[in-house]
Amino acid sequence: MLYSRIPTGGVVMEREQLERLLGGGDDTSSAALSALRAGASYVIWDGTTSPKSLAAVYGRRLRHTVRRGIETLGLARAMQRLDLYDRPVRLGQIRTADGTWVFMLFLTEDGGTLIACTGVRQTQPGPPRPDTC
Repeated sequence: MLYSRIPTGGVVMEREQLERLLGGGDDTSSAALSALRAGASYVIWDGTTSPKSLAAVYGRRLRHTVRRGIETLGLARAMQRLDLYDRPVRLGQIRTADGTWVFMLFLTEDGGTLIACTGVRQTQPGPPRPDTC
């Protein structure tokens, strides 16, 4: 379910707050921020999970995307950061307005700090379309 205001353990995450969290400057966070500012939908889920289990899951996803030639942003870096982090992690997601990219957000338990961000292309670019004029 997608929201413009997200309940996060009793705290509402406004779009502007999420924009501030993504202002860290790395390429993946910048791409997620650009998507958000361009009208992307987002969700921050209640509850937390172990960063070690997420690192294992995203390690498998990294291998899968490499094998399949799926474009990603920051996936290896996110996996490394999760492997080093030792506190519960809250998850969020940003989906571009056109649905071509999904960004996964890994936040501190209270949702106040971005630990890592990764993006995965959902559709592969096709061949250029001929002009129909």
